[in-house]
Amino acid sequence: MKVDGKVVVITGAAGGIGAALARRFASQDAAALVLADLNGSAASDLASSLPGEAVGVEADVTSEEQVAELVQEALDRYDRIDLFCANAGVTSGAGLEASNATWERTWAVNVLSHVYSARAVLPSMLERGFGYLLHTCSAAGLLTSVGDAPYAVTKHAAVSFAEWLSITYGSQGIKVSALCPQGVDTPMLQEGLKEGHIGAKVTAAGGAVLSAQEVAEAVIQGLDAEKFLILPHPEVAKYYLHRATDTDRWLTGMRGLRDSLA
Repeated sequence: MKVDGKVVVITGAAGGIGAALARRFASQDAAALVLADLNGSAASDLASSLPGEAVGVEADVTSEEQVAELVQEALDRYDRIDLFCANAGVTSGAGLEASNATWERTWAVNVLSHVYSARAVLPSMLERGFGYLLHTCSAAGLLTSVGDAPYAVTKHAAVSFAEWLSITYGSQGIKVSALCPQGVDTPMLQEGLKEGHIGAKVTAAGGAVLSAQEVAEAVIQGLDAEKFLILPHPEVAKYYLHRATDTDRWLTGMRGLRDSLA
C-alpha cells in the first residue's frame, strides 16, 4: 500500500516512532493525518508543523470510549480511515516484583488498545472492503525482553493479536502489519539506559540502535510490500529463526547475554 492519498491515524504520535511516522507519511503526501497522544498539546504542535492536512487529538488509548471517539472524529472529518497505526506503548523495567497495577497498565496500553482500535475501525474498513492496520509490536514480541516481564508478555500478545486479525480479515480486504524493531533511539530506550534497566542494556548491546526516522523508512517499505512482519533490524529474523529451531541453545545464549550485563 502506498501512503500517498491515504487518511492515516497514529496513536502515541507525539514522540519517538509515532512522530517519525507522522513526518514520513506527511512527506509521502498522505491525504490527512490524525495524530493522537495522551499529550494532546504535543500532538497538536506536531500536526501544525507538518505540511499538508494534519490534526492533533488528545486520547488515552487505555479507554475504549476515547479510542472509539478518536475513530469517529477521523471518520467525521475525512469520511474514511485507510491506515490505523496502533503505535502507543509502554515499558516497565520490572520482573516478578512488578505490581498488579503495572501489569494491568502494560496490558491495557500494549494489547487492549490494539483490540479497542480494531473494534472501532474495522466496521468502516470492512464496509469499504479496504483497510490497513499497522501494530507496533517490538522485536520483544518475537523474541523476549530481558528484565521486563510485562513488556515481553504483552508484546508477544500484540503479535498474536495482529496474526489473528490478518487470518480473520485478510480475505476481506484488510491488510495487517506488525512492526517489530529492536533498539530504537527514543526516550523510552534512553530513559531505560539512564535508569540502568537490564533490558535496555541488552537491547542496546544486541544490535544497531536505529533512529526513529530509520524505522519510519522501514515502515514505508514494509507497507509498500504489504509484509506482515516489518523488521527494521534484519538480524531479528535470524534471531527469530534460531529461537524457533533450537530453543534451548537460544535460551542459553540469552542467559549469557543477560548475565554479562547484569
